[in-house]
Amino acid sequence: MAGVLDIRQFRPFTEAALISLAVAICYYAAGRLGLLGRLVVEDVVATPIWPPTGVAVAALLLFGTRVWPGIALGSFLVIASLTTPGPTTVLTVMSNTAAPLCAFLLLRRVGFRRDVARLRDGLSLVFLGGFGAMLISATAGVGLQVVTGSLDKSEFWAVWLAWWAGDTMGVLLVAPLLLVLAGPTGRFRVRRWKEATFLGLTSLVVVPLAVLSPMSLLFLVFPLLVWTALRFQLVGSVLCALFASVCATFEATSERGAFFHLSDVEIMVKLQTFNGSAALTALLLASVITEQRATRRSVRRACEELAEVLEHLAAGEPSPGPSAGSPPEPTESRAAPRGGHRDP
Repeated sequence: MAGVLDIRQFRPFTEAALISLAVAICYYAAGRLGLLGRLVVEDVVATPIWPPTGVAVAALLLFGTRVWPGIALGSFLVIASLTTPGPTTVLTVMSNTAAPLCAFLLLRRVGFRRDVARLRDGLSLVFLGGFGAMLISATAGVGLQVVTGSLDKSEFWAVWLAWWAGDTMGVLLVAPLLLVLAGPTGRFRVRRWKEATFLGLTSLVVVPLAVLSPMSLLFLVFPLLVWTALRFQLVGSVLCALFASVCATFEATSERGAFFHLSDVEIMVKLQTFNGSAALTALLLASVITEQRATRRSVRRACEELAEVLEHLAAGEPSPGPSAGSPPEPTESRAAPRGGHRDP
């Protein structure tokens, strides 16, 4: 009996350890992918999209706070792959872990739903999980470089803005996609597959054209985002926004197309403005459309139930509602006889 109890006690720990290890691997892989699109701002390397923050927030929302060691381990592995770990590495790892944890706690407090099927969920992810919580990692990371002397005070705000925007884009573009893919999937008709294929081919043509054109045709991406949000909700719109942002980031690192003949700061500002606009359009528009569709389904279901009740009442049958089995209410009250005798 004692052996069985010991096994039951170790099972949750083993499960948490395995999930944390998987999160650390995903965090490290996402970090290496994010480093492929690096930009230099004030002689400091910055990433316009930092996918590990999205991986961390999604993992916390899916598995809870027990996976925070995996986030810390993944952050340490990414830093160790870039430079030799030192005393400041511990503080950087702590800030990279605290920011997603803060995002998770804030989202849980406001009742965030992982399917992002309401406008309030989209707004919560944007302002609490992205804009708000990522202030921790950006402020701590850049402030630490200023304190250690590796960054001049006059360069603080430019580097801080690039760091904060990269972490925020990771949350807005990567986290909702992972949450939707991890959720239940519905049926996908053949007709939808044809439309999805046509939309994918259109994106493969329009997005590179908008990014590579020196005439700055980035606005051509937004009709695609609206189309994908209307027809495929969050998974389609976020995929399209992520594809457009990745293409724009790689063109910005090469200083080609819409980012030709721009300074480093101008490239970062233009790129992050585009990435932020695409992410907000995809996330919030898809949330609004999903919520409206859910409302219409609820109204349609209520109308069908009401029509069924009316049909039963017209046929003289008891309604199939929850009160069908209860005795009928008396139509009129019968007063007790007065004066001890019955009225004639």
